[in-house]
Amino acid sequence: MACGAAIEEARPGFARVSLSVDENHRNGLGSVMGGVPFTMGDFAFAVAANVGKPPTVSTNCSIDFLGTAKPDRLIAECCVEKDGRSLCFARVDVKGSLGNPVARMNVTGFRKS
Repeated sequence: MACGAAIEEARPGFARVSLSVDENHRNGLGSVMGGVPFTMGDFAFAVAANVGKPPTVSTNCSIDFLGTAKPDRLIAECCVEKDGRSLCFARVDVKGSLGNPVARMNVTGFRKS
C-alpha cells in the first residue's frame, strides 16, 4: 500500500494491518496526523470486507480519536459485525504497538449483489 501499511492477517470478516510510523506520517508538532489512523482503518475494512466476498466499498465512515500513537507502530484490526446481502457494518480499532487505543472507526460498506 502506498502509505506503507502491511496486511498481517486476513480472513472473511476480519483483518489486521500494521504500519511503521515515520516522519512522513507526523505533523509539525511531531504527532501522527489524523489521516494515518483513518487510512489504516479504511484499509483494514477493505481487506476484511473483500476477502471471499463480492467487491465491497465503504459508503460511510466515522472515527473517534482516542489517544496518540506511541511509540512508532500502529495496528488496525477490523471485524465485520453484520454482513448482509448488500450492506455490511464493521468496527475498526487502531492501537499503538504498546496496546494503547488510538482510534475507533465505524464503517458501513456496500456490495453489489
